[in-house]
Amino acid sequence: MANLNPDLLEALRRAATDAANDKITFYVNSGWRSPAYQNQLLREAVSTYGSEKEAARWVATAATSFHVKGEAVDIGPPDAAAWLSEHGAAYGLCQIYRNETWHYELRPEAIDHGCPSMYADPTQDPRMRK
Repeated sequence: MANLNPDLLEALRRAATDAANDKITFYVNSGWRSPAYQNQLLREAVSTYGSEKEAARWVATAATSFHVKGEAVDIGPPDAAAWLSEHGAAYGLCQIYRNETWHYELRPEAIDHGCPSMYADPTQDPRMRK
């Protein structure tokens, strides 16, 4: 959990505690990533998906990754991500991309207003066009 935004970490802790009451266990499968590791993931995605354009649907560049900024986490197992999808707004935790059911970011305004509409995938997110 090193290098994560402290507010994100606190929201995750609160959500995980409440999820445990529902017999759901959270795992942060991926939190903060170094730029070098993010670039490695992107190279692997290009190899897997056959092009940078297709890889961008799944893996951001180090310059745009919210994992590198410490502002995103990937949650597992699937039942934990499903629990967070249903209850996350109460903690300000929102799924950002429809194609990444495991990827969550902190949106404090969601506590009062609900999570924003999801992007289909990262290529639709204007923050990725830096």
